[in-house]
Amino acid sequence: MAPIRSTQQLGDALRAARKQLGLTQPQLALAAGVGVRFIVDLEAGKPTLRLEHVLRVIDALGGELQLSGLPSIAAEGQHKGNDHGA
Repeated sequence: MAPIRSTQQLGDALRAARKQLGLTQPQLALAAGVGVRFIVDLEAGKPTLRLEHVLRVIDALGGELQLSGLPSIAAEGQHKGNDHGA
């Protein structure tokens, strides 16, 4: 899958996944525990949606969110307490 760098790209990817699974927006909304309007807004790339609900939709589609290009969690644990805001 191509990197997602915008809310529009995320919306497009989730719409494609929903359609590939043969789900309607109301069906996905019910499975994710969100409203249909949320699904419409998410697929349209609205930038101000609740991350918690976005993660629910991704989970309902059988996906997972992965971050790449960032320091690993293990590396973060080694640097805890060393962040001085600089």
